[in-house]
Amino acid sequence: MAKQRSVFVCRDCGAQVPRWQGQCPGCDAWNTLEQSATAASAPARRGGYAGEAPRLLGEIGQDDQEDRILIGVHELDRVLGGGLVAGSVVLLGGDPGIGKSTLLLQAAARLAEQVQALYVTGEESLRQVALRARRLGLDGRSLKVLSETCLETLLERADSLRPGVMIVDSIQTVYSEAIDSAPGAVGQLRECTARLVRFAKQTGVSVFLVGHVTKEGVIAGPRVLEHMVDTVLYFESDPGSRLRIVRAVKNRFGAANEIGVFAMTEDGLREVRNPSAIFLSGHTGPVSGSVVMVAREGSRPLLLEVQALVDSSFGGSPKRVAVGLDQGRLALLLAVLHRHAGIAMQDQDVFVSVVGGVRVVETASDLPVLVAALASLRDRAVPRDVAAFGEVGLAGEIRPVPFGEERLREAAKQGFRRVFVPTANAPRQAIKGLEVVPVARLQDAIEAMFEAGT
Repeated sequence: MAKQRSVFVCRDCGAQVPRWQGQCPGCDAWNTLEQSATAASAPARRGGYAGEAPRLLGEIGQDDQEDRILIGVHELDRVLGGGLVAGSVVLLGGDPGIGKSTLLLQAAARLAEQVQALYVTGEESLRQVALRARRLGLDGRSLKVLSETCLETLLERADSLRPGVMIVDSIQTVYSEAIDSAPGAVGQLRECTARLVRFAKQTGVSVFLVGHVTKEGVIAGPRVLEHMVDTVLYFESDPGSRLRIVRAVKNRFGAANEIGVFAMTEDGLREVRNPSAIFLSGHTGPVSGSVVMVAREGSRPLLLEVQALVDSSFGGSPKRVAVGLDQGRLALLLAVLHRHAGIAMQDQDVFVSVVGGVRVVETASDLPVLVAALASLRDRAVPRDVAAFGEVGLAGEIRPVPFGEERLREAAKQGFRRVFVPTANAPRQAIKGLEVVPVARLQDAIEAMFEAGT
């Protein structure tokens, strides 16, 4: 039997040290080192891809391009960049009970209709998986299911079956006999993921890995796991909401930050093909403090409603709360509003939220956020057929954002009649049914949207 040795591995960056210490030397994080027992012979298992020989890049022909498999779940295909690439490894993380296993079981049933698919479960019995499939109304006659947690046995079964797609639910339950530690330990996670990645690249089998998340909302285990796989997807949801958002934070074969929108129903996850209509509130009339913005997530333009509530502060310091937006960015924008528009809110509590539980990270939300806050302060309503987007600079200028024309066409498609945009984003040709109002300065935008009678 191979001699065992103990090392301490950082769960954030994967750095190894021979003995425990308070701070990781690799990433300077505190209290992240965990003990892991590894076999001395383990490095012998980490060779290159068998049978591979160096090739000239120019000699690689069209037949060597990645072949994509359309899953049949349109929103999931979108997030993956147009389908599943053969030999790719996808890591899916999310909170407990959010629907990871449900989504992948639905995807596996669709895939089994066109390629051989293997669903490996380490958390449920085969009977439990079958009961869930029947509850979801899935046809599982073509889907093979395996209940296994030993990595060596799993790979042996997969190598003999050679499926087109294999789903492992979850990576935290899988263990390797080469490492003397419990399933879910840092060493086990890294070794099992590395061997599954190597298996996928050698055989061309596409692999889905389900990963648990920590209380901070990141996938449990060392961050090196996210570097090893090809695609990292996160399942997001607003508490109490039926909507589920799958976001690609890393994708070697498609756009990062792409999202897919699903709704949780009694029959499982249902695709939302037109999320803009879902995220917009159904107000019967204009309300103060509400502005529609045209955001862009990955390759998809989305219409989102930004709501603001500005009220007198009765405490020592006014509150600045942002839900779905960067709170530091909100404080910066309010300072710009004071400096370049002469509107002070230092004695007001400001609450800003994006409806639907979507988190917006792009700067195109700057102008709608300020307009919503100002509308709430003045108790003025912006018409429901008016939208806006644009970045606000520190000098008070309205800066352009990427893909302006695509955003405008999405607004016109959803029935909006007027959109306030940065001057540089004004289209060269008119868009039918849409009035585009270009603004160059923050003061110009305020006058156009309020003093002009909108």
